[in-house]
Amino acid sequence: MDEVKQLVTDIKNKKLKPIYFLMGEEPYYIDKISDFIENTILAEEERGFNQMVLYGRDITVEDIVSHAKRYPMMAEHQVLIVKEAQDLSRTIEKLVSYAENPQPTTVLVVNYKYKKIDKRKSLYKTLKKTGIIYESKKLYENQVADWIRRVLSPKKYTISPKAAQMLVEFLGTDLSKINNELEKLQIILPEGTQISPEHIEENIGFSKDYNNFELRKAIGEKNTIKAYQIINYFAENPKDNPMVVTVSLLFNFFSQLLHFHGLSDKSPRNVASALKVNPYFVNEYIAAARHYPMRKVSAVVATLREFDVKSKGVGAHAVPQGDLLKELLVKILSN
Repeated sequence: MDEVKQLVTDIKNKKLKPIYFLMGEEPYYIDKISDFIENTILAEEERGFNQMVLYGRDITVEDIVSHAKRYPMMAEHQVLIVKEAQDLSRTIEKLVSYAENPQPTTVLVVNYKYKKIDKRKSLYKTLKKTGIIYESKKLYENQVADWIRRVLSPKKYTISPKAAQMLVEFLGTDLSKINNELEKLQIILPEGTQISPEHIEENIGFSKDYNNFELRKAIGEKNTIKAYQIINYFAENPKDNPMVVTVSLLFNFFSQLLHFHGLSDKSPRNVASALKVNPYFVNEYIAAARHYPMRKVSAVVATLREFDVKSKGVGAHAVPQGDLLKELLVKILSN
């Protein structure tokens, strides 16, 4: 995020590079940087003659070079944006000859999503010298809640840890989807609001009481009634609560609990750091550890491995998802 801010600042200050090669698994920042360049470098009246958008599936690398070598008309620069450039992955190395001697009046932006070029090859080494390479890495799940807070902060919003966790649970690590939902909330809620689980439930549609986050907590506390209520809700709404996601999240929780048992320093600060979780959730691990000593945690992890296979249809073709979830819950709570 800091690298993106520096890029944006340099572009605002007209410290331009002839090539911006934007690559990586997470498309959110690739789109953000590309859109910023598209809307910033040229004045609106200059764009008609001096700004062009091409798509990788429709062109060749030679086409890109041909357009990039043109001179701007009545402007200091021309801007050439290549979207979906990953469609040119087999021939992208041919861009090296242009990268060695780029046209100084052209700003070439290459959006190379979901992939990255080989850092051992000439194109990468050349771009590092003559242009900018930005690699957009996918965030780990435990990093997304912090990202949400950082995105909201300059917009004068905050979010509770549980609400952030709900977004991560239901939307995963897809930053574009999360940002879209946050923007919807910012339209509805006044500045200065702390986004709560109730706001998520009312405006986005995720239940604050019947979700994997609450199921994990109920299982950790061995709150049998609550856990069965949530499982029954999942059984009645299988499309919104796929079993494979539930098993994956529970597996992560109990794997972290196994790690917790192995810590010599179980102070809240050290637990949060070692498990890479928000300090708000540390008490959940402390409570769960009382109900599940290491031997039981190992048994639960083995059970979750078994049901992970079943949730994907292996050895349980005719068994409804709801029934599998109930069977899983019985086995976990009996440990």
